[in-house]
Amino acid sequence: MAQKEEAAAAAAPASQNGEDLDDLENPEKLKELIELPPFEIVTGERLPVNFFKFQFRNVEYSSGRNKTFLCYVVEAQGKGGQVQASRGYLEDEHAAAHAEEAFFNTILPTFDPALRYNVTWYVSSSPCAACADRIIKTLGKTKNLRLLILVGRLFMWEEPEIQTALRKLKEAGCKLRIMKPQDFEYIWQNFVEQEEGQSKAFEPWEDIQENFLYYEEKLADILK
Repeated sequence: MAQKEEAAAAAAPASQNGEDLDDLENPEKLKELIELPPFEIVTGERLPVNFFKFQFRNVEYSSGRNKTFLCYVVEAQGKGGQVQASRGYLEDEHAAAHAEEAFFNTILPTFDPALRYNVTWYVSSSPCAACADRIIKTLGKTKNLRLLILVGRLFMWEEPEIQTALRKLKEAGCKLRIMKPQDFEYIWQNFVEQEEGQSKAFEPWEDIQENFLYYEEKLADILK
């Protein structure tokens, strides 16, 4: 079974992305943070290492993880069989728009109706009920889109509303599964910033396999 994070770790002064906040006494740093938009959709190709290690960790209790990080791979296939691929990531502040909605609002409009799209999401946690509903509606009206969602954790999976939403996702043709350790390694290699000229090997955290099995069992029980 997945282990609860130590209370001391949860209580430690850290931002929502897991970085230390000891430098907040620095007036320039504090000014920089205050001036940032409070709710902003952030986009990019690679996310910082500390964001990945904190936000994607497949713990059972996600204390302090108040964002959704969504890494995506888009494969577009034309009639000739040629495939063009693109990738990137989105993050949110769980406010005006979640990362799932941001994908549909910013990436989906660039799709060519004449092409077929296979999209894979690697998401830090599974969709909320509202985002699941948006996914279902989008799949229903976007016939050239197939979506696979891999999640690190299940969001509020004990809630009946969430369980119903996940089952409806499956019924709508959306493939949903829990990330295996190999999937976290894929994210590390393809979506996490590496030092220039270096490629550091992925180091699995303790209980990564055990926690995967825990969530896989929970998801299977929900979807059966």
